[in-house]
Amino acid sequence: MTSLFKAPRGRNLLMSKALLAATCLSTPSALWAQDTATTEAEKPTETIIVVGQRETPITVVPRGLSVSLGRADFEAINAINVEDLMKYAPNFFVRKRFAGDDNAVVALRGANTVQSARTIVMVDGFLVSNFLGNSFSFSPKWNVVGPADVRQFDIVYGPYSARYGGNSMGGVVSITTEEPKKTGAYLNAQTMVMPFKEYGFDETFTGYSVEGGGTYVAQDGKLRVRAGFRRFDNVGQSMTYNLLTPATGTAAATSVTGAFVDPELATPVFGAASPVDVVQNQVRVRVAYDFAPGWTADAMLFGWTTDQTLADTRTFLKDANGTLVGQGRVRFNNQIWNATGLTSSLFERTEYLAGLKLTGHLAGWDMRTNLSRYWMPIWNTKTSRDYLTGQSNGAGTYQVQDNPGWYAADITFDQSFGRHNLGFGLNANRYETAQNTFNTTNWRAASGQTFASATAGKTESFGLWVEDAIDLTDTLTLTLGGRYDRWRAFDGSIARQSGTTRLADTYPNRTDSAFSPKTSIQAEIVEGIVVQLSLGSATRFPTVGELFQGRIDDITREIDPQSFDPNLRPERSTDMTLMGRGQLGPIQVTASAFYQDIEDAIFSFSGLNQFGTVVSRFKNVDLVTQSGVELIFEAKDLWVDGLDMNVNLSKMDATTVRNLANPETVGKRFPRIPEWRSSGNFRYKISPKWRASLGWRHATTPTSDLFGREGSVYGFQTEYFFLDTRLTYDVTDKVQFNFGIDNLNNDQAYVSHPLPQRTFVFDVKLKR
Repeated sequence: MTSLFKAPRGRNLLMSKALLAATCLSTPSALWAQDTATTEAEKPTETIIVVGQRETPITVVPRGLSVSLGRADFEAINAINVEDLMKYAPNFFVRKRFAGDDNAVVALRGANTVQSARTIVMVDGFLVSNFLGNSFSFSPKWNVVGPADVRQFDIVYGPYSARYGGNSMGGVVSITTEEPKKTGAYLNAQTMVMPFKEYGFDETFTGYSVEGGGTYVAQDGKLRVRAGFRRFDNVGQSMTYNLLTPATGTAAATSVTGAFVDPELATPVFGAASPVDVVQNQVRVRVAYDFAPGWTADAMLFGWTTDQTLADTRTFLKDANGTLVGQGRVRFNNQIWNATGLTSSLFERTEYLAGLKLTGHLAGWDMRTNLSRYWMPIWNTKTSRDYLTGQSNGAGTYQVQDNPGWYAADITFDQSFGRHNLGFGLNANRYETAQNTFNTTNWRAASGQTFASATAGKTESFGLWVEDAIDLTDTLTLTLGGRYDRWRAFDGSIARQSGTTRLADTYPNRTDSAFSPKTSIQAEIVEGIVVQLSLGSATRFPTVGELFQGRIDDITREIDPQSFDPNLRPERSTDMTLMGRGQLGPIQVTASAFYQDIEDAIFSFSGLNQFGTVVSRFKNVDLVTQSGVELIFEAKDLWVDGLDMNVNLSKMDATTVRNLANPETVGKRFPRIPEWRSSGNFRYKISPKWRASLGWRHATTPTSDLFGREGSVYGFQTEYFFLDTRLTYDVTDKVQFNFGIDNLNNDQAYVSHPLPQRTFVFDVKLKR
């Protein structure tokens, strides 16, 4: 039987015992008591280190590096999608490959762009993190809100508050929508244009969005409603280029021209996946009602449909008659090759979020309860077998998700007792998924279906936490806390068709638990200089996608043990951040130094099984460490009135220290984490009606895999440097025009896939 407070291993043990004892000694007798930072935010601003806006309190607990972005920041950004609003945050990157990308994963510090399960994302306190898996395919559900609906973006780096579970190992992102203050309406229209040129592409991709809504506030102020919609339609560049592969044998080959020889790629480029034609429709309603003194009920309803069409597959090859050649044996540059891998596909998904929040005062406690359900009743993908079947509507596959989604619940209590600011609470979630794949005779119509494979699985977790912020003096605060998490993975299954036989197997159920201690001390050491030291640990349990992602072998007719790890261990981190804030003339300077080691980091490996088949599975990397420093500079009315500045620079070192499964990776930089990052912007109010901004984003070349390989072309993670500009004109206080250019310098960069090139953005905003 697992102990209630399971002792963490190694270096966490001593810290766990000390902090648990200190927590018990420093808190009142109540040991009971997640998503609010009200008591922290209401303390004097000089004892809170928050980078960014200070007009409204930060909505997450500001321990470790904490950033709050508001209206002034947003007005300087060409926000095509909601995640763009964070693009200049310190040591931060969103893997957004094109406008409307569903796979926009957050990367904070050393949580890279395929480790999506290391960041918690919330909208108005409702969980929108997709912990059905841990990769680029499981990004947060950003589109629960549109850019015009956002009031504030808050980001905390690292797991330093007991209020948040182990998925906060990378950090926490909180999105707060506009609070209805009066009855009114708004309408925003936007268009974007991106000329794109690379290999066989020399064309311009365009898109548009229309976003609008209204607010209603009753005369007595008790009922507040905000409703909105968004229509988004865009064509993004191709995400995948296809390379020729060397062929053997003496069979006939078609002589072709048109392939592109790139000296930095192993073989010539002969084609590309279709440009991504994406259409999204979103509708959302938020209703708040003050039903008793001090009590408010707040409900959110959201619906979202996505259609992606990738049916314009490109081949650059032509035969002697000028006919396009998209597959088969070809002769190019006096060598025989195979042209394979080009397909067409259609993607459809419908998603809903329903959430209810209750806040009020109960027996002297500030109480907040969040309940939410996120589900996807329609989610299917139709794919052709190859290039020719894509053109002729021939054979393919049809993958259908069976209503995947999650439930989440949080309840939090906060109260002050003299110098103690005590909080306690619980949170729980359940993630579940199931999918079936069918072979089809007509891929577009999904007709002639025959069963091919199926997978399913569920995880759930339950956490209890307690935290006490003790005001030792007016300028010295010590916070002690801890959380206990219980986790379970169950109902995992897999099936596949083998000839005329359906093979099926089940995965073993798993349970685990962890205790994670936290502590932080913050002080104003001299007038105007505030420092904070935060320590914490976190345990991130495996997701459905990491556990139940194996394959059934045709020979053994059981789950291939080389395709999944039944004993996959949770990731366990030990974290520290030391930071300080002070004034240097007109510039406010925030500096931080951080360290994190992660035992049993989960990462995907590829290799051959005993039968010579290439398989991929998630395995543990024994120890990964990262450390770094960050400098952040902020100023208002710098040098001249109306000139504001936000600039940040970070340096990181992330290294695989121990990996018994693959010793060749030891000592190599961990994948997808650059050594240097920098971003920032300058905002200038030219006149009461005109404003201009200049921003940039830069990162040095990271490694692309555990073996330390680097490259500067397609297929690798590359350096990037983007310059962005924006010009705003207020025609009246109700009408605004904006014109901007992202990637003004037209840098060609890649996150394996090509990133957007120079993009022109124009929008009109109306309100009343």
